[in-house]
Amino acid sequence: MDIKEQFNIVAKEYDANRKKFIPCFTDYYKNTTKFILANMEKPKRILDLGAGTGLLSYYWYQQCPSAEYVLVDIADEMLNVARQRFAGIDNISYQILDYSKGLPGGEFDAIISALSIHHLEDEDKEKLFAQIYDRLPRGGLFVNYDQFCAGQEEMNEWFDSYWENQLFQRGLNQHDMELWKERRKLDKECSVEKEIEMLSRSLFKTSKCVYSYQKFSVIVAMK
Repeated sequence: MDIKEQFNIVAKEYDANRKKFIPCFTDYYKNTTKFILANMEKPKRILDLGAGTGLLSYYWYQQCPSAEYVLVDIADEMLNVARQRFAGIDNISYQILDYSKGLPGGEFDAIISALSIHHLEDEDKEKLFAQIYDRLPRGGLFVNYDQFCAGQEEMNEWFDSYWENQLFQRGLNQHDMELWKERRKLDKECSVEKEIEMLSRSLFKTSKCVYSYQKFSVIVAMK
């Protein structure tokens, strides 16, 4: 089953389970977003890659309601949930698109993504980062809220086993766990350190991990 099929299946349940799947949910999505936006000029145009149900854009919208948002995802059912979330808001648009094959046209002040880019092979990640760089103005930001490996086999086993044990403790049912394990087969995680190296090679002048909790980290890259 490919990525589009996997995420179409879970679209309606996706948001309800986010807090169970992400133990650091509030810091990861809400507080880190507030920190980032407190330190940059309010963006006028924002691109959300792998936007899914619009969860990340929701937290950016809370801080920047006047910006234009373009939400991109390969799974149409996920974007349908986003359309419902932002019903009646006319400064948000949607594109069903595989962003690994090309980005929407025009320039964006900020390009954001959550829990999506780790599905790409490292070579494709780096190609994407070069495209993102080209879509940003000088001083523009790329922010990747993603899932990473530890970079060391033994420590990565710690991270993975602890995460899985937490999911059981948080009350996920067997069906949800089976779907999660299927989606995990699509993961191609790299370490935070390796991604920062890729961003540097893609000419970003500054790349920094601004939040980290085991497998979940947020990297900010500035052009």
